[in-house]
Amino acid sequence: MNHVNKPLSAGLYFVATPIGSARDITLRALDILASADLIAAEDTRTARKLMDIHGVALNGRKVVAFHDHSGEAAVARLVADIDAGKSVAYVSEAGTPLVADPGYELGRAVIAAGLPVTSAPGPSAVLAALTVSGLATDRFAFVGFLPPSQSQRETEIAMLRDVPFTLVFYESPKRVGEMLGNLRDVLGGDRQAVVCRELTKRFEEVTRGTLAELADAFADRNIKGELVVLVGRGGATDVADADVKQALREAMKTMRVKDAASVVAGALGLPRRQVYQIALNMGGDE
Repeated sequence: MNHVNKPLSAGLYFVATPIGSARDITLRALDILASADLIAAEDTRTARKLMDIHGVALNGRKVVAFHDHSGEAAVARLVADIDAGKSVAYVSEAGTPLVADPGYELGRAVIAAGLPVTSAPGPSAVLAALTVSGLATDRFAFVGFLPPSQSQRETEIAMLRDVPFTLVFYESPKRVGEMLGNLRDVLGGDRQAVVCRELTKRFEEVTRGTLAELADAFADRNIKGELVVLVGRGGATDVADADVKQALREAMKTMRVKDAASVVAGALGLPRRQVYQIALNMGGDE
């Protein structure tokens, strides 16, 4: 396969890389990796392997390590390279840089220096998990990893209890059983949830159920692989139609039907489409 190898203008290029299947790389990502003056990577071995798989030659270019522990000197060096006219491609180990991955400090520093930052979007475990979850995707909150200690974890979960969005977490295989138990205890066992394991990989597995069911299923299970845990929004199963209609009646005194549906859906933690449909049906009910 031929990659377009043409000079890139100076700047920082955040390049998303596959989370499992190597073929999920984008053509633009390959072009940038083939053309950048310098490649910075959270894991240089992973980056080199990915380039080898897709036949992207280094041709004497350097692949330098850059991760969360790299420090200010490493940031300053890359900013200086860009300022001197170089194009720098940055890849995290897998997925989209900055999303529970390094890159934030580097991006901030390049922006502060008045230099260009470009995204070459692509794979993301968050979006892949939302797509297959069956949970509402119109509004979601990415929480990432919860704190390791149980009390801190439960405190943070409690703060999310009434957020009317689908919640998306990352978790390690060792802690997922305990974490699901905490979610069940704090949010209630009836809340819908999904555990996605090894997305895009050969042994991809998506397990759906209530938090009570999932906490039981994963309590003593010895599992491996990358995990994304999603929790459905609160309130959706507890709101009676009569309450929705009453809220809509009030809202529609001052708003158009569509706007009223959006406001009521947000306030009650319900999918907007569902509330809009109730609003449309109310014409014939009253």
